[in-house]
Parts: sequence; structure tokens; C-alpha cells
Amino acid sequence: MEANVVHDDVGIEEEYVLLDLDSVHEQFDIPPDAPYLLSGLDTLNPILVIDNKLRLIGHYEETIGTCIALTEEGSSPIVPEEIGPSEANKFSGKSNMDPNQCPSKQVKPVACINKILKFKLLVDTNVPDASAQP
Repeated sequence: MEANVVHDDVGIEEEYVLLDLDSVHEQFDIPPDAPYLLSGLDTLNPILVIDNKLRLIGHYEETIGTCIALTEEGSSPIVPEEIGPSEANKFSGKSNMDPNQCPSKQVKPVACINKILKFKLLVDTNVPDASAQP
């Protein structure tokens, strides 16, 4: 997810864009810490270069409805507490919690996303290299 800063007369507004790599993630192994260069965010077709090897071209899609990015960072699993014995297990000594239920995690909202930037492999060799210095 990238933040694009928009300046206006009132102040600075951040706009978050989700980078969608679904069309290329199965074809290429992209390490999570690979360096990347994202250029042309203000154009219709931004260019993403990953690890100075993989060149991708993107196009914007508006989100339908509300798209919110969430994080689990800094949160621990929530284990539900037993409120008290129910009539069914009052005398049997059994727990009234479902043992098949997975523990929940608390999440925090990070940003509201207005655009999704979908990428595909760039095969056109006439597009200038975004990482090249003029």
C-alpha cells in the first residue's frame, strides 16, 4: 500500500493506493523485502520496477464501496472469557466455550483506500527505464 500526498489550498491530504500484484505473483517469486521503484503515480499507467529485474505496468481501478486497510500489528489474540456455567454444563465440569473456535485477533484500521493499482508484466521495450538517470 502506498500513500500519495496531494497538496491543496487547505492543507495536505494523503491518498492511499493498494498495489495489486495478483496477476504476476504466481509467475514470479517476489521476496517481501525486495527493493522497488514506483514511478508515475500521477499518470494513467504507473511503472513498478522490482529488484531492478521485474518491470510492471499498472492501471487504476476505483474501489466499489468502502475499502479499509487493517493491521494486526501490536495486538495479541483475544481469548474469550467464560461468563459462567450454563445449565447444560453446570454440574458436568465442562467448559461452555467451543473448542473448535479459533482465537480472535484485534485489528486496527490503517487507512481508507480509494483506488486499486493493478499491475501486469511490462513487455513493451519502448517504455523508458524509470530507474535510469537522465
